[in-house]
Amino acid sequence: MIRVRFLTPDGDLACDAEGEAGFSLLELGQAKGMPLEGTCEGQMACSTCHVIVSAADFDRLPRASEEEEDMLDLAVGATRTSRLSCQIVLTPELDGLTVSLPSEHRDMQGR
Repeated sequence: MIRVRFLTPDGDLACDAEGEAGFSLLELGQAKGMPLEGTCEGQMACSTCHVIVSAADFDRLPRASEEEEDMLDLAVGATRTSRLSCQIVLTPELDGLTVSLPSEHRDMQGR
């Protein structure tokens, strides 16, 4: 199991979660009730699953694709360590990953 820590925008613990290798961070977050919308269902056509990866963990992730970078340009509150959670696949190398939820998000479904 891969351990992930989700933090609130203020840096407080939102939840500690464990997921199986091969699952996306989006799937894990949604299963734990995190407000990761994922409007496009992981097809990288929106930025509603935007997370901010801790600076200490960012370099452990595979590099973002050009398409992901383009979507992150649309994310509200994007930072240097922002990623789309649908593009982060849980692997043993990512055990202990910490991500923060952005303070703002864009609700593409109008809820």
